[in-house]
Amino acid sequence: MDAAEASYTADYLRLKGLAGKGHANAQHSLGFMYFNGQGIAQSYAQALHWYGLAAAQGLEHAQYNLGVMCQKGQGVAQDFTQAAHWYLKAAEQGYAAAQYNLGWLYAKGQGVAQDSSQAMLWFSRAAEQGDAGAQNNLGMMYDNGKGVPQDFVQAINWYRKAAEQGYARAQFNLGLRYDNGQGVPQDRQQANGWLRKAAEQGYAPAQFNLALRHENGEVLPQDYRLAIAWYRRAAEQGHASSQFNLGLIYDNGRGVPGDKQAALSWYAKAAGQGHAAAQHNLGLHHEHATQDYARALMFYRQAAEQGFPAAQYQLAHLHAQGQGVPANEPEAVFWYRKAADQGHVRAQFDLGLRYEHGQGVPQDVGLALEWYRRAAEQDYAPAQYMQGVLHDRDDGPAPDSVQACACYRRAAAQGHSMAQFVLGLRHDNGQDVPQDYVAACAWYALAAQQGHARAQFNLGLMAASGQGAPLDLQQAYLWLSMAAAAGVAGAEKAVLQTAARMRDADLAQARQRLAALSA
Repeated sequence: MDAAEASYTADYLRLKGLAGKGHANAQHSLGFMYFNGQGIAQSYAQALHWYGLAAAQGLEHAQYNLGVMCQKGQGVAQDFTQAAHWYLKAAEQGYAAAQYNLGWLYAKGQGVAQDSSQAMLWFSRAAEQGDAGAQNNLGMMYDNGKGVPQDFVQAINWYRKAAEQGYARAQFNLGLRYDNGQGVPQDRQQANGWLRKAAEQGYAPAQFNLALRHENGEVLPQDYRLAIAWYRRAAEQGHASSQFNLGLIYDNGRGVPGDKQAALSWYAKAAGQGHAAAQHNLGLHHEHATQDYARALMFYRQAAEQGFPAAQYQLAHLHAQGQGVPANEPEAVFWYRKAADQGHVRAQFDLGLRYEHGQGVPQDVGLALEWYRRAAEQDYAPAQYMQGVLHDRDDGPAPDSVQACACYRRAAAQGHSMAQFVLGLRHDNGQDVPQDYVAACAWYALAAQQGHARAQFNLGLMAASGQGAPLDLQQAYLWLSMAAAAGVAGAEKAVLQTAARMRDADLAQARQRLAALSA
Protein backbone atom coordinates (compact mmCIF):
# COMPACT_ATOMS: atom_id res chain seq x y z
CA MET A 1 0.00 0.00 0.00
CA ASP A 2 1.52 3.36 -0.99
CA ALA A 3 1.48 6.44 1.23
CA ALA A 4 -1.43 8.06 -0.60
CA GLU A 5 -3.58 4.96 -0.32
CA ALA A 6 -2.68 4.61 3.34
CA SER A 7 -4.28 7.98 4.01
CA TYR A 8 -7.66 6.84 2.69
CA THR A 9 -10.25 5.87 5.23
CA ALA A 10 -10.99 2.26 5.99
CA ASP A 11 -14.50 2.88 4.66
CA TYR A 12 -13.12 3.97 1.31
CA LEU A 13 -10.89 0.90 1.07
CA ARG A 14 -13.76 -1.43 1.93
CA LEU A 15 -16.05 0.21 -0.66
CA LYS A 16 -13.35 0.20 -3.30
CA GLY A 17 -12.88 -3.49 -2.87
CA LEU A 18 -16.58 -4.21 -3.18
CA ALA A 19 -17.01 -1.81 -6.08
CA GLY A 20 -14.18 -3.51 -7.94
CA LYS A 21 -16.08 -6.80 -7.60
CA GLY A 22 -19.15 -5.22 -9.23
CA HIS A 23 -21.30 -4.42 -6.19
CA ALA A 24 -23.66 -1.68 -7.45
CA ASN A 25 -24.38 -0.08 -4.06
CA ALA A 26 -20.67 0.09 -3.29
CA GLN A 27 -19.99 1.62 -6.70
CA HIS A 28 -22.65 4.27 -6.00
CA SER A 29 -21.29 4.97 -2.50
CA LEU A 30 -17.76 5.30 -3.90
CA GLY A 31 -19.05 7.73 -6.54
CA PHE A 32 -20.75 9.71 -3.75
CA MET A 33 -17.48 9.92 -1.81
CA TYR A 34 -15.63 11.21 -4.87
CA PHE A 35 -18.42 13.68 -5.68
CA ASN A 36 -18.28 15.23 -2.19
CA GLY A 37 -14.56 14.74 -1.46
CA GLN A 38 -15.55 12.66 1.55
CA GLY A 39 -12.37 11.11 2.94
CA ILE A 40 -10.65 11.35 -0.46
CA ALA A 41 -9.76 14.06 -2.98
CA GLN A 42 -12.89 15.38 -4.66
CA SER A 43 -13.17 14.25 -8.30
CA TYR A 44 -16.18 14.63 -10.61
CA ALA A 45 -14.48 12.38 -13.14
CA GLN A 46 -14.19 9.52 -10.63
CA ALA A 47 -17.74 10.18 -9.40
CA LEU A 48 -19.01 9.88 -12.97
CA HIS A 49 -17.10 6.67 -13.46
CA TRP A 50 -18.48 4.90 -10.40
CA TYR A 51 -22.01 6.32 -10.75
CA GLY A 52 -21.95 5.13 -14.35
CA LEU A 53 -21.02 1.57 -13.38
CA ALA A 54 -23.76 1.45 -10.76
CA ALA A 55 -26.31 3.07 -13.09
CA ALA A 56 -25.55 0.53 -15.81
CA GLN A 57 -26.55 -2.16 -13.31
CA GLY A 58 -29.92 -0.45 -12.83
CA LEU A 59 -29.32 1.22 -9.44
CA GLU A 60 -31.92 4.01 -9.45
CA HIS A 61 -30.17 6.50 -7.15
CA ALA A 62 -26.98 6.16 -9.21
CA GLN A 63 -29.00 6.79 -12.36
CA TYR A 64 -30.50 9.86 -10.69
CA ASN A 65 -27.11 11.22 -9.59
CA LEU A 66 -25.69 10.62 -13.06
CA GLY A 67 -28.62 12.57 -14.47
CA VAL A 68 -27.93 15.48 -12.10
CA MET A 69 -24.28 15.63 -13.17
CA CYS A 70 -25.24 15.60 -16.85
CA GLN A 71 -27.86 18.30 -16.23
CA LYS A 72 -25.45 20.56 -14.35
CA GLY A 73 -22.36 19.82 -16.45
CA GLN A 74 -20.36 18.46 -13.51
CA GLY A 75 -17.35 16.53 -14.79
CA VAL A 76 -18.93 16.33 -18.21
CA ALA A 77 -20.27 18.77 -20.78
CA GLN A 78 -23.81 19.83 -19.88
CA ASP A 79 -26.16 17.44 -21.67
CA PHE A 80 -29.90 17.65 -21.01
CA THR A 81 -30.62 14.73 -23.31
CA GLN A 82 -28.39 12.40 -21.29
CA ALA A 83 -29.84 13.85 -18.08
CA ALA A 84 -33.35 13.01 -19.31
CA HIS A 85 -32.17 9.51 -20.29
CA TRP A 86 -30.88 8.72 -16.81
CA TYR A 87 -33.75 10.43 -14.98
CA LEU A 88 -36.20 8.33 -17.00
CA LYS A 89 -34.48 5.10 -16.01
CA ALA A 90 -34.62 6.07 -12.33
CA ALA A 91 -38.13 7.50 -12.60
CA GLU A 92 -39.48 4.30 -14.10
CA GLN A 93 -38.24 2.54 -11.00
CA GLY A 94 -40.27 4.93 -8.85
CA TYR A 95 -37.43 7.20 -7.69
CA ALA A 96 -39.29 10.39 -6.68
CA ALA A 97 -36.44 12.86 -7.07
CA ALA A 98 -35.83 11.63 -10.63
CA GLN A 99 -39.53 11.85 -11.41
CA TYR A 100 -39.52 15.46 -10.18
CA ASN A 101 -36.45 16.42 -12.25
CA LEU A 102 -37.80 14.66 -15.32
CA GLY A 103 -41.02 16.61 -14.90
CA TRP A 104 -39.02 19.85 -14.95
CA LEU A 105 -37.19 18.86 -18.13
CA TYR A 106 -40.53 18.20 -19.85
CA ALA A 107 -41.94 21.46 -18.49
CA LYS A 108 -38.98 23.44 -19.86
CA GLY A 109 -38.34 21.40 -23.00
CA GLN A 110 -34.74 20.66 -22.02
CA GLY A 111 -33.32 17.46 -23.49
CA VAL A 112 -36.85 16.41 -24.46
CA ALA A 113 -39.63 18.05 -26.44
CA GLN A 114 -41.64 20.40 -24.23
CA ASP A 115 -44.71 18.50 -23.09
CA SER A 116 -46.91 19.80 -20.27
CA SER A 117 -48.85 16.54 -20.06
CA GLN A 118 -45.64 14.54 -19.53
CA ALA A 119 -44.49 17.11 -16.96
CA MET A 120 -47.84 16.65 -15.23
CA LEU A 121 -47.45 12.86 -15.30
CA TRP A 122 -44.02 12.83 -13.67
CA PHE A 123 -44.80 15.57 -11.14
CA SER A 124 -47.91 13.60 -10.16
CA ARG A 125 -45.93 10.40 -9.58
CA ALA A 126 -43.39 12.23 -7.43
CA ALA A 127 -46.10 14.18 -5.61
CA GLU A 128 -47.97 11.00 -4.73
CA GLN A 129 -44.79 9.83 -2.99
CA GLY A 130 -44.78 13.01 -0.92
CA ASP A 131 -42.19 15.03 -2.86
CA ALA A 132 -42.95 18.60 -1.75
CA GLY A 133 -41.38 20.26 -4.77
CA ALA A 134 -43.49 18.15 -7.11
CA GLN A 135 -46.60 18.88 -5.06
CA ASN A 136 -45.92 22.60 -5.37
CA ASN A 137 -45.35 22.29 -9.12
CA LEU A 138 -48.60 20.37 -9.51
CA GLY A 139 -50.30 23.19 -7.67
CA MET A 140 -48.79 25.68 -10.09
CA MET A 141 -49.92 23.68 -13.11
CA TYR A 142 -53.50 23.53 -11.83
CA ASP A 143 -53.22 27.21 -10.93
CA ASN A 144 -52.17 28.23 -14.45
CA GLY A 145 -54.05 25.56 -16.42
CA LYS A 146 -50.85 24.08 -17.88
CA GLY A 147 -51.22 20.46 -18.95
CA VAL A 148 -54.57 20.27 -17.13
CA PRO A 149 -57.77 22.32 -17.03
CA GLN A 150 -57.36 25.25 -14.63
CA ASP A 151 -58.61 24.22 -11.19
CA PHE A 152 -57.93 26.53 -8.24
CA VAL A 153 -59.31 24.06 -5.70
CA GLN A 154 -56.86 21.36 -6.85
CA ALA A 155 -54.08 23.93 -6.88
CA ILE A 156 -54.81 24.78 -3.25
CA ASN A 157 -54.90 21.08 -2.35
CA TRP A 158 -51.37 20.47 -3.70
CA TYR A 159 -49.97 23.74 -2.37
CA ARG A 160 -51.25 22.80 1.08
CA LYS A 161 -49.67 19.33 0.98
CA ALA A 162 -46.29 20.86 0.16
CA ALA A 163 -46.71 23.81 2.53
CA GLU A 164 -47.49 21.53 5.46
CA GLN A 165 -44.17 19.79 4.78
CA GLY A 166 -42.47 23.17 5.20
CA TYR A 167 -41.86 23.83 1.48
CA ALA A 168 -41.35 27.60 1.37
CA ARG A 169 -42.48 28.20 -2.22
CA ALA A 170 -45.73 26.37 -1.57
CA GLN A 171 -46.26 28.33 1.64
CA PHE A 172 -45.80 31.52 -0.37
CA ASN A 173 -48.18 30.37 -3.11
CA LEU A 174 -50.77 29.32 -0.55
CA GLY A 175 -50.44 32.68 1.17
CA LEU A 176 -51.10 34.51 -2.10
CA ARG A 177 -54.23 32.43 -2.75
CA TYR A 178 -55.61 33.24 0.69
CA ASP A 179 -54.77 36.86 -0.01
CA ASN A 180 -56.78 37.06 -3.23
CA GLY A 181 -59.44 34.46 -2.36
CA GLN A 182 -58.60 32.26 -5.32
CA GLY A 183 -59.66 28.65 -4.64
CA VAL A 184 -60.31 29.43 -0.96
CA PRO A 185 -62.38 32.02 0.90
CA GLN A 186 -60.30 35.19 1.19
CA ASP A 187 -58.52 35.29 4.54
CA ARG A 188 -55.83 37.95 4.87
CA GLN A 189 -54.71 36.70 8.27
CA GLN A 190 -54.18 33.17 6.91
CA ALA A 191 -52.30 34.77 4.04
CA ASN A 192 -50.02 36.60 6.47
CA GLY A 193 -49.38 33.40 8.40
CA TRP A 194 -48.27 31.41 5.35
CA LEU A 195 -46.22 34.29 3.96
CA ARG A 196 -44.46 34.63 7.29
CA LYS A 197 -43.65 30.90 7.37
CA ALA A 198 -42.05 31.16 3.93
CA ALA A 199 -40.26 34.39 4.81
CA GLU A 200 -38.79 32.96 7.99
CA GLN A 201 -37.29 30.16 5.89
CA GLY A 202 -35.51 32.80 3.83
CA TYR A 203 -37.79 32.79 0.77
CA ALA A 204 -37.11 36.23 -0.70
CA PRO A 205 -40.43 36.81 -2.55
CA ALA A 206 -42.29 36.18 0.73
CA GLN A 207 -39.96 38.51 2.60
CA PHE A 208 -40.61 41.18 -0.06
CA ASN A 209 -44.36 40.66 0.24
CA LEU A 210 -44.31 41.03 4.03
CA ALA A 211 -42.17 44.15 3.70
CA LEU A 212 -44.70 45.70 1.31
CA ARG A 213 -47.51 45.04 3.78
CA HIS A 214 -45.62 46.64 6.65
CA GLU A 215 -44.57 49.59 4.49
CA ASN A 216 -48.08 50.33 3.22
CA GLY A 217 -50.00 49.33 6.34
CA GLU A 218 -51.92 46.80 4.24
CA VAL A 219 -53.48 44.11 6.48
CA LEU A 220 -50.47 44.38 8.81
CA PRO A 221 -49.86 47.52 10.91
CA GLN A 222 -47.67 50.09 9.15
CA ASP A 223 -44.17 49.64 10.52
CA TYR A 224 -41.24 50.99 8.52
CA ARG A 225 -38.73 49.31 10.84
CA LEU A 226 -40.13 45.87 10.04
CA ALA A 227 -40.56 46.76 6.38
CA ILE A 228 -36.91 47.72 6.12
CA ALA A 229 -35.83 44.58 7.99
CA TRP A 230 -37.74 42.28 5.60
CA TYR A 231 -36.66 44.22 2.50
CA ARG A 232 -33.07 43.99 3.67
CA ARG A 233 -33.24 40.22 4.22
CA ALA A 234 -34.59 39.74 0.70
CA ALA A 235 -32.26 42.36 -0.80
CA GLU A 236 -29.19 40.67 0.65
CA GLN A 237 -30.25 37.53 -1.24
CA GLY A 238 -30.23 39.56 -4.45
CA HIS A 239 -33.99 40.17 -4.69
CA ALA A 240 -34.01 43.11 -7.10
CA SER A 241 -37.42 44.56 -6.22
CA SER A 242 -36.47 44.60 -2.54
CA GLN A 243 -33.21 46.36 -3.38
CA PHE A 244 -35.18 48.94 -5.39
CA ASN A 245 -37.75 49.50 -2.63
CA LEU A 246 -34.98 49.94 -0.05
CA GLY A 247 -33.52 52.55 -2.39
CA LEU A 248 -36.89 54.34 -2.51
CA ILE A 249 -37.19 54.30 1.29
CA TYR A 250 -33.76 55.86 1.76
CA ASP A 251 -34.32 58.26 -1.14
CA ASN A 252 -37.58 59.58 0.30
CA GLY A 253 -36.66 59.25 3.98
CA ARG A 254 -39.69 57.10 4.79
CA GLY A 255 -39.26 55.64 8.27
CA VAL A 256 -35.52 56.42 8.23
CA PRO A 257 -33.50 59.59 7.77
CA GLY A 258 -33.05 60.34 4.08
CA ASP A 259 -29.77 58.97 2.78
CA LYS A 260 -29.07 59.57 -0.91
CA GLN A 261 -25.90 57.51 -0.93
CA ALA A 262 -27.64 54.48 0.57
CA ALA A 263 -30.46 54.97 -1.93
CA LEU A 264 -28.05 55.09 -4.85
CA SER A 265 -26.23 52.01 -3.57
CA TRP A 266 -29.45 49.96 -3.48
CA TYR A 267 -30.60 51.35 -6.84
CA ALA A 268 -27.26 50.31 -8.32
CA LYS A 269 -27.61 46.76 -6.98
CA ALA A 270 -31.11 46.43 -8.44
CA ALA A 271 -30.12 48.11 -11.71
CA GLY A 272 -27.21 45.70 -12.07
CA GLN A 273 -29.78 42.90 -12.14
CA GLY A 274 -31.75 44.66 -14.84
CA HIS A 275 -34.43 46.28 -12.67
CA ALA A 276 -35.82 48.90 -15.05
CA ALA A 277 -37.27 51.27 -12.44
CA ALA A 278 -33.91 51.33 -10.62
CA GLN A 279 -32.12 52.07 -13.88
CA HIS A 280 -34.59 54.88 -14.52
CA ASN A 281 -34.02 56.37 -11.06
CA LEU A 282 -30.25 56.26 -11.55
CA GLY A 283 -30.81 58.05 -14.85
CA LEU A 284 -32.82 60.76 -13.06
CA HIS A 285 -30.03 61.14 -10.50
CA HIS A 286 -27.34 61.58 -13.14
CA GLU A 287 -29.48 63.90 -15.25
CA HIS A 288 -30.57 66.24 -12.46
CA ALA A 289 -28.14 65.84 -9.54
CA THR A 290 -24.76 65.34 -11.20
CA GLN A 291 -25.72 66.53 -14.70
CA ASP A 292 -23.74 63.63 -16.09
CA TYR A 293 -25.90 63.29 -19.19
CA ALA A 294 -23.84 60.47 -20.68
CA ARG A 295 -24.47 58.24 -17.64
CA ALA A 296 -28.09 59.35 -17.49
CA LEU A 297 -28.45 58.38 -21.14
CA MET A 298 -26.87 54.98 -20.45
CA PHE A 299 -29.25 54.15 -17.59
CA TYR A 300 -32.32 55.49 -19.38
CA ARG A 301 -31.47 53.40 -22.43
CA GLN A 302 -31.07 50.23 -20.34
CA ALA A 303 -34.53 50.74 -18.87
CA ALA A 304 -36.06 51.98 -22.13
CA GLU A 305 -34.93 48.90 -24.01
CA GLN A 306 -36.83 46.82 -21.44
CA GLY A 307 -39.95 48.77 -22.32
CA PHE A 308 -40.04 51.06 -19.25
CA PRO A 309 -42.13 54.01 -20.48
CA ALA A 310 -40.85 56.68 -18.07
CA ALA A 311 -37.27 55.93 -19.18
CA GLN A 312 -38.32 55.97 -22.83
CA TYR A 313 -39.77 59.43 -22.26
CA GLN A 314 -36.62 60.70 -20.51
CA LEU A 315 -34.45 59.20 -23.25
CA ALA A 316 -36.55 60.99 -25.86
CA HIS A 317 -36.16 64.25 -23.94
CA LEU A 318 -32.34 63.95 -23.86
CA HIS A 319 -32.29 63.31 -27.62
CA ALA A 320 -34.59 66.27 -28.20
CA GLN A 321 -32.46 68.59 -26.03
CA GLY A 322 -29.11 67.26 -27.23
CA GLN A 323 -27.98 66.41 -23.70
CA GLY A 324 -25.38 63.64 -23.51
CA VAL A 325 -25.86 63.03 -27.23
CA PRO A 326 -26.18 65.23 -30.34
CA ALA A 327 -29.74 66.55 -30.75
CA ASN A 328 -31.69 64.08 -32.85
CA GLU A 329 -35.38 64.77 -33.40
CA PRO A 330 -36.18 61.50 -35.23
CA GLU A 331 -34.63 59.51 -32.37
CA ALA A 332 -36.55 61.62 -29.87
CA VAL A 333 -39.81 60.97 -31.72
CA PHE A 334 -39.02 57.23 -31.84
CA TRP A 335 -38.74 57.04 -28.05
CA TYR A 336 -41.66 59.42 -27.43
CA ARG A 337 -43.79 57.10 -29.55
CA LYS A 338 -42.58 54.00 -27.65
CA ALA A 339 -43.59 55.61 -24.36
CA ALA A 340 -46.82 57.06 -25.76
CA ASP A 341 -47.93 53.71 -27.13
CA GLN A 342 -47.73 52.38 -23.57
CA GLY A 343 -49.92 55.19 -22.28
CA HIS A 344 -47.25 57.58 -20.96
CA VAL A 345 -49.29 60.76 -20.77
CA ARG A 346 -46.47 63.30 -21.14
CA ALA A 347 -45.13 61.43 -24.17
CA GLN A 348 -48.58 61.46 -25.74
CA PHE A 349 -48.87 65.19 -25.11
CA ASP A 350 -45.39 65.91 -26.47
CA LEU A 351 -46.14 63.90 -29.61
CA GLY A 352 -49.27 65.98 -30.03
CA LEU A 353 -47.16 69.17 -29.86
CA ARG A 354 -44.70 67.79 -32.40
CA TYR A 355 -47.38 66.79 -34.89
CA GLU A 356 -49.14 70.13 -34.43
CA HIS A 357 -45.97 72.11 -35.20
CA GLY A 358 -44.16 69.66 -37.50
CA GLN A 359 -41.24 69.24 -35.12
CA GLY A 360 -39.29 66.09 -36.06
CA VAL A 361 -42.32 64.73 -37.92
CA PRO A 362 -44.40 65.93 -40.88
CA GLN A 363 -47.00 68.41 -39.64
CA ASP A 364 -50.32 66.62 -39.14
CA VAL A 365 -52.93 68.39 -37.04
CA GLY A 366 -55.21 65.34 -37.18
CA LEU A 367 -52.55 63.18 -35.51
CA ALA A 368 -51.86 65.99 -33.07
CA LEU A 369 -55.53 65.96 -32.05
CA GLU A 370 -55.45 62.17 -31.66
CA TRP A 371 -52.45 62.27 -29.33
CA TYR A 372 -53.96 65.15 -27.33
CA ARG A 373 -57.18 63.13 -27.05
CA ARG A 374 -55.33 60.08 -25.67
CA ALA A 375 -53.56 62.18 -23.06
CA ALA A 376 -56.78 64.07 -22.28
CA GLU A 377 -58.57 60.80 -21.56
CA GLN A 378 -56.03 60.28 -18.79
CA ASP A 379 -57.15 63.61 -17.29
CA TYR A 380 -53.99 65.46 -18.30
CA ALA A 381 -55.18 69.06 -18.16
CA PRO A 382 -52.72 70.58 -20.70
CA ALA A 383 -53.86 67.98 -23.25
CA GLN A 384 -57.52 68.69 -22.51
CA TYR A 385 -56.82 72.36 -23.12
CA MET A 386 -54.96 71.72 -26.40
CA GLN A 387 -57.71 69.37 -27.54
CA GLY A 388 -60.10 72.26 -26.96
CA VAL A 389 -57.87 74.66 -28.92
CA LEU A 390 -57.82 72.36 -31.97
CA HIS A 391 -61.59 71.79 -31.84
CA ASP A 392 -61.96 75.59 -31.65
CA ARG A 393 -60.06 76.12 -34.91
CA ASP A 394 -62.28 76.59 -37.97
CA ASP A 395 -59.41 75.21 -40.08
CA GLY A 396 -58.71 72.39 -37.61
CA PRO A 397 -59.18 68.67 -38.20
CA ALA A 398 -62.53 68.52 -36.36
CA PRO A 399 -64.11 71.94 -35.72
CA ASP A 400 -66.59 71.63 -32.86
CA SER A 401 -67.05 74.59 -30.54
CA VAL A 402 -69.29 72.63 -28.17
CA GLN A 403 -66.66 69.91 -27.82
CA ALA A 404 -64.00 72.60 -27.40
CA CYS A 405 -65.96 74.12 -24.53
CA ALA A 406 -66.31 70.71 -22.86
CA CYS A 407 -62.54 70.17 -23.15
CA TYR A 408 -61.80 73.59 -21.67
CA ARG A 409 -64.18 72.87 -18.81
CA ARG A 410 -62.43 69.58 -17.94
CA ALA A 411 -59.04 71.28 -17.96
CA ALA A 412 -60.31 74.28 -16.01
CA ALA A 413 -61.80 72.04 -13.32
CA GLN A 414 -58.26 70.73 -12.74
CA GLY A 415 -56.93 74.25 -12.30
CA HIS A 416 -55.55 74.90 -15.80
CA SER A 417 -55.34 78.70 -15.86
CA MET A 418 -55.46 79.14 -19.65
CA ALA A 419 -58.61 77.00 -19.85
CA GLN A 420 -60.14 79.02 -17.01
CA PHE A 421 -59.35 82.24 -18.88
CA VAL A 422 -60.87 80.93 -22.13
CA LEU A 423 -64.05 79.93 -20.29
CA GLY A 424 -64.13 83.41 -18.77
CA LEU A 425 -63.93 84.92 -22.26
CA ARG A 426 -66.70 82.66 -23.56
CA HIS A 427 -69.06 83.59 -20.76
CA ASP A 428 -68.02 87.23 -21.08
CA ASN A 429 -68.84 87.30 -24.82
CA GLY A 430 -71.63 84.71 -24.91
CA GLN A 431 -69.59 82.47 -27.24
CA ASP A 432 -71.22 79.00 -27.45
CA VAL A 433 -72.61 79.56 -23.93
CA PRO A 434 -75.20 82.04 -22.64
CA GLN A 435 -73.60 85.37 -21.79
CA ASP A 436 -73.04 85.34 -18.04
CA TYR A 437 -70.87 88.00 -16.42
CA VAL A 438 -71.00 86.34 -13.01
CA ALA A 439 -69.61 83.09 -14.46
CA ALA A 440 -67.07 85.08 -16.51
CA CYS A 441 -65.92 86.87 -13.40
CA ALA A 442 -65.60 83.56 -11.50
CA TRP A 443 -63.47 81.93 -14.24
CA TYR A 444 -61.29 85.05 -14.63
CA ALA A 445 -60.74 85.08 -10.86
CA LEU A 446 -59.53 81.47 -10.82
CA ALA A 447 -57.05 82.17 -13.62
CA ALA A 448 -56.00 85.53 -12.19
CA GLN A 449 -55.18 83.99 -8.81
CA GLN A 450 -52.70 81.74 -10.64
CA GLY A 451 -51.00 84.75 -12.22
CA HIS A 452 -52.71 84.76 -15.64
CA ALA A 453 -52.08 88.39 -16.65
CA ARG A 454 -54.91 88.81 -19.18
CA ALA A 455 -57.36 87.30 -16.71
CA GLN A 456 -56.11 89.83 -14.14
CA PHE A 457 -56.69 92.63 -16.63
CA ASN A 458 -60.23 91.49 -17.54
CA LEU A 459 -61.10 90.89 -13.89
CA GLY A 460 -59.83 94.36 -13.03
CA LEU A 461 -62.01 95.94 -15.74
CA MET A 462 -65.07 94.02 -14.48
CA ALA A 463 -64.42 95.12 -10.87
CA ALA A 464 -64.02 98.72 -12.06
CA SER A 465 -67.37 98.62 -13.87
CA GLY A 466 -69.31 96.43 -11.42
CA GLN A 467 -69.88 93.85 -14.13
CA GLY A 468 -70.42 90.31 -12.78
CA ALA A 469 -69.58 91.45 -9.25
CA PRO A 470 -70.18 94.54 -7.09
CA LEU A 471 -68.20 97.64 -8.03
CA ASP A 472 -64.85 97.51 -6.18
CA LEU A 473 -62.27 100.08 -7.25
CA GLN A 474 -59.64 98.88 -4.78
CA GLN A 475 -59.85 95.34 -6.14
CA ALA A 476 -59.87 96.71 -9.67
CA TYR A 477 -56.72 98.72 -8.93
CA LEU A 478 -54.96 95.63 -7.56
CA TRP A 479 -55.78 93.38 -10.55
CA LEU A 480 -55.04 96.05 -13.14
CA SER A 481 -51.70 96.88 -11.48
CA MET A 482 -50.70 93.20 -11.61
CA ALA A 483 -51.64 93.06 -15.28
CA ALA A 484 -49.67 96.25 -15.97
CA ALA A 485 -46.60 94.80 -14.22
CA ALA A 486 -46.88 91.81 -16.58
CA GLY A 487 -46.96 94.15 -19.60
CA VAL A 488 -50.58 93.65 -20.71
CA ALA A 489 -51.45 96.27 -23.32
CA GLY A 490 -53.85 98.90 -22.00
CA ALA A 491 -53.41 97.89 -18.37
CA GLU A 492 -51.25 100.89 -17.44
CA LYS A 493 -53.85 103.30 -18.81
CA ALA A 494 -56.64 101.43 -16.97
CA VAL A 495 -54.69 101.72 -13.69
CA LEU A 496 -54.46 105.50 -14.07
CA GLN A 497 -58.14 105.78 -14.97
CA THR A 498 -59.15 103.69 -11.95
CA ALA A 499 -56.87 105.63 -9.60
CA ALA A 500 -58.46 108.88 -10.79
CA ARG A 501 -61.86 107.58 -9.66
CA MET A 502 -60.68 106.60 -6.15
CA ARG A 503 -60.63 108.61 -2.96
CA ASP A 504 -57.13 109.35 -1.66
CA ALA A 505 -57.56 107.12 1.38
CA ASP A 506 -58.83 104.21 -0.71
CA LEU A 507 -55.99 104.63 -3.19
CA ALA A 508 -53.40 104.66 -0.40
CA GLN A 509 -54.90 101.52 1.08
CA ALA A 510 -54.92 99.79 -2.31
CA ARG A 511 -51.25 100.67 -2.83
CA GLN A 512 -50.39 99.27 0.61
CA ARG A 513 -52.18 96.02 -0.24
CA LEU A 514 -50.35 95.85 -3.56
CA ALA A 515 -46.99 96.41 -1.85
CA ALA A 516 -47.78 93.65 0.67
CA LEU A 517 -48.67 91.27 -2.15
CA SER A 518 -45.44 92.12 -3.98
CA ALA A 519 -43.21 91.71 -0.88
